[in-house]
Amino acid sequence: MEQQLDQNIVFSVEKIYIKDASYEAPSVPMVFTQADTREVSVQLGVEHSSLNAEHGLFEVALTVTAIAKRENKNIFLVEVKQAGIFRITGIAGDALQKTLEVGCPNILLPFVRESVNEFVIRGGFAQLLINPINFEVLYEQKQSAQEKSPSNN
Repeated sequence: MEQQLDQNIVFSVEKIYIKDASYEAPSVPMVFTQADTREVSVQLGVEHSSLNAEHGLFEVALTVTAIAKRENKNIFLVEVKQAGIFRITGIAGDALQKTLEVGCPNILLPFVRESVNEFVIRGGFAQLLINPINFEVLYEQKQSAQEKSPSNN
């Protein structure tokens, strides 16, 4: 019976695309005349929504924002929202939530890493490699924080 349940589970990638992107380099060209000492911070966000619940279609978007600064001045800012349409059926409740916040972002991460790096390189800067991200740990931290905070219902 368990095998039958597993056969009813569908997880497929229907489409991967850039939903939004921006690049700013307010300090060029002067920054190129100085030593390349920069502090880079990277922030990320995951959002998801149902496109067609009946057919199990979901959109998941992974947003990565990378900001490079020197002496509190922005050198560059890159933000890329990499999204995908995923078909997920046979999974519900917490397992679906975890799939949308862990499994799907893991698939999108290599694409958004490449896009951010490409913007930085085309802007004339040294490559920016975003470290691997453990979405499972982030999901568990989010769940733990929600359990500790009082319900807003």
